[in-house]
Amino acid sequence: MLDQLLAEFQRPMSLPLPVVTLRLVMALLLGGVIGWEREAKHRQAGLRTHMLISLAAACFTLVAMELAEAFRTHPGEQRTDPFRLIEAVTAGVAFLAAGSIITRGGDVRGVTTGASMWLCGAIGLCCGTGDLWLAIMVTLLAIAVLFVVRQLISPVLRDED
Repeated sequence: MLDQLLAEFQRPMSLPLPVVTLRLVMALLLGGVIGWEREAKHRQAGLRTHMLISLAAACFTLVAMELAEAFRTHPGEQRTDPFRLIEAVTAGVAFLAAGSIITRGGDVRGVTTGASMWLCGAIGLCCGTGDLWLAIMVTLLAIAVLFVVRQLISPVLRDED
């Protein structure tokens, strides 16, 4: 019985463990960068939420890639569609993001936080597939939007996101 339990931890993966670890850690870090900005602004979804969204998206991506690889060895038994993964992650994160948007009277708040949560899902997908440069570029652009654009518009408009 112990041998069977140990065998579960030694199951071969299509990707080496260091690669999987790097992708998951990058998802955590990049999601954390965006989450840190939201946390610093005292928004309801901050550092931990954004990190977890990005990590979950990367995890779902890696699991889907492992399943696709497993089914590749048995052609005809299962069709895989990578776009379903993107749809599932997008729908799940959109559900969370929608919960961060609050409407009171005519005032809508939390839209930027919802958008940043949605973007963290996309960053996690990038990390999970190994598109780390794309994930880094998107994170840098997001930080530019969240920090720089705020500085540009704050003299003109009051910060309402």
